[in-house]
Amino acid sequence: MVAMEELQLIISMLSNNNNNNPVVLSVVLALVAAAVSAAALRHLISSRRLHSRLPPGPTSLPVIGHLHLLRPPVHRTFHELAAQAGPLMHIRLGSTRCVVASTAEVAGELIRGHEGSISERPVTAVARQFAYGAAGFAFAPYNAHWRFMKRLCMSELLGPRTVDLLRPVRRAGVVSLVRSVLAGGGGGGDVVDLTRELIRLSNTSIIRMVASTVPGSVAGEAQELVKDVAELVGAFNADDYIALCRGWDLQGLSRRAAAVHRRFDALLEEIISHKEEARAARKKNPSKDSAAQHKDLLDILLDKAQDETAEVKLTRDNIKAFIIHVGRGDCWFRHVGGDGGVDAGGATQPP
Repeated sequence: MVAMEELQLIISMLSNNNNNNPVVLSVVLALVAAAVSAAALRHLISSRRLHSRLPPGPTSLPVIGHLHLLRPPVHRTFHELAAQAGPLMHIRLGSTRCVVASTAEVAGELIRGHEGSISERPVTAVARQFAYGAAGFAFAPYNAHWRFMKRLCMSELLGPRTVDLLRPVRRAGVVSLVRSVLAGGGGGGDVVDLTRELIRLSNTSIIRMVASTVPGSVAGEAQELVKDVAELVGAFNADDYIALCRGWDLQGLSRRAAAVHRRFDALLEEIISHKEEARAARKKNPSKDSAAQHKDLLDILLDKAQDETAEVKLTRDNIKAFIIHVGRGDCWFRHVGGDGGVDAGGATQPP
C-alpha cells in the first residue's frame, strides 16, 4: 500500500515537471528505485516468513513454481514427489501455494483438525462463471449456505430415500443401454464403443434424475453442454496460476466459457420453466398417486426455494448452479467426501 502511494506521488511529480528539470528527474528516478526496492524487499521478507511455516517441498522455479514437474496423470506425479519430500509437502503452482497430503493418515488428521480452513475448493476463473459467482455449492465457502446445502444433499437430494425413488429412471437408462448395445452389435460381432455408451448412460441418468420430465431434445443438448463444461473446467488455465497472466485470457478459455454459460443458462431456464408449468398443472389437477413418487431433484430444490421457513433461501441462480455441478459430478464428490474438503474430483490436465 505504501509503495503504491509512493508511485502515485512520483507519477504526479512527473506530470508536473513540464520543464524536464534534470534535478527533478534525478530525484524522481531515485524515488522510483527506492519504491521498487522497498516493495521487493517487503515481498522477500513476507515470502520467507511464510515459507518457514510451510512443509518441505521440491525446488521450484521463478514464476512457474513447480508447474514444470507436473505431468498427467497428476496423482502419480504427486506420489513421486511425496516419496522425496514426505507425506505432507508444499508445492507452488505458479503464484498459488498448495499443501499436498499423500497418505490417508495425514489427510484424515488435516480434515479433523482444520476442517474450516481446508473445506473450500479453489474457484478458478472458468468455474466461477458456471458457479454463478458465489451461488454454487461445489465451490462455496464454508458458511451457512454450504452447511445448509450439505444437509439438504445428505438428507434429501442425495439421500437413500431419493435415490430409491429415482430407481426407475436409472433402470430405464440401463434398459436403453442394453438395447443400444444389442442393436449396435447386430449379432454379427460388430464392435461397440462401450465406454461412450456408459458415459451417455451416466449423463442421461443424472439429467433425468434432476428433471425427469424434460423433452428428449433438451436432455441431448444438456449432455453436450455438460461435456463442454467438464472440458473447460478441467483444462489448465494460466490465468489461475501465473499472476502475470491474470486478466489476459491468453488461452481464450474465459471467452469460450462465457459462450457455453450463456447457452447452458438459457437451457436451464427452459428446464426450470417447464418444471414450474408441470408443477402448476399438477397442483390444479392432482393425480391419485402420491406426489412424492413423482418428485425429482428439481422438485425438491423448488420446494426449498418456496419454503419461507427455510434456514437459507435458495435463489434461481443457486438452483441452476447446483444442476450444473450435479451434471459434472462435483456435488457427488463433495457429498461423498464427508465433512471435509478433500477434493475427489480431478482435472484431466495438469494441474
